[in-house]
Amino acid sequence: MAVRVAQEWLTICGGCEVTILDVGEPLIDVLKQLEIVHMPVLMDHKLYGQTGENKEMEIPEAVIGIISGGIRNEEHKRILEEMRKKTQVLIAMGSCACFGGLPALANLSTVGGIMEKVYHRSVSTESNGLPHEQIPALTDRVYALDEVVSVDLKLPGCPPTPEMFVEAVTALLEQRPVKLPQKSVCDDCPTIRQRKAITSLTRPLEPAEFTPGAPMESMRCLMEQGFLCLGAATKAGCGGDERTPRCIRAYMPCRGCFGPVFDKANPMVDMTGALASVGMDTKQIPDRNATFNRFAGAQGRLRPTPVKGGAQS
Repeated sequence: MAVRVAQEWLTICGGCEVTILDVGEPLIDVLKQLEIVHMPVLMDHKLYGQTGENKEMEIPEAVIGIISGGIRNEEHKRILEEMRKKTQVLIAMGSCACFGGLPALANLSTVGGIMEKVYHRSVSTESNGLPHEQIPALTDRVYALDEVVSVDLKLPGCPPTPEMFVEAVTALLEQRPVKLPQKSVCDDCPTIRQRKAITSLTRPLEPAEFTPGAPMESMRCLMEQGFLCLGAATKAGCGGDERTPRCIRAYMPCRGCFGPVFDKANPMVDMTGALASVGMDTKQIPDRNATFNRFAGAQGRLRPTPVKGGAQS
């Protein structure tokens, strides 16, 4: 008998849904064991009836629930709570669902400050009233899913890898524990560490030093080359079956999209220690709080920044 699956997307770009398609041929075998009963990106099943005739939100009951994206408005919150009630196992898919993701950078500002900037003080916008008709009210900040309901499994990444998605679903179908890495990107990175201090950072888009065609093991650590690499404070797993982190494979430093190594970790603290080990003072990095928590601004890691006069932006 096929296992019923429901999926929803909230504050999201759609990349996590593309990950499911990127599974490729193995997805065919997985789909044979699943019955998708609700998935807005794939099927026409509306929350309030096909013609909007219902007054109450309706999501079919399912064994597995998958949600991508965090909470930015009250409707998102209601959808999440309904998904939690209607599903037995709830999966947070992607860093937005797990840690707030890029949308949670908005937590550096208040809702009032954001609305004022966008609708009144933007040079490209004609100043007018604030939108309010038939629009869900914004929540006071961006929330990760587990700040609102209990979550059974987190699949981090922007987006997660197809291999991670297949492993999670297959493990649930086989009723065995899901195996996810519990280490940092640096633990999987094959580059050479010479333990030499650096004194200044290199611009991110400057070319790294490497030998074209040579194995990754011959390239020096990007942090030691002067690039701000967040691998020391970021969960491993982005390399998929190849293990080598995907940004490193492209000779680019880690940007932190898989979120903290552990749920309670603070990348700001972890990166401060990592940079100190190579002789770098974090004060050289502008906006370092947002930089280190670029994909993990929910769960209290990012808050409105004070401005002159004691107010908050």
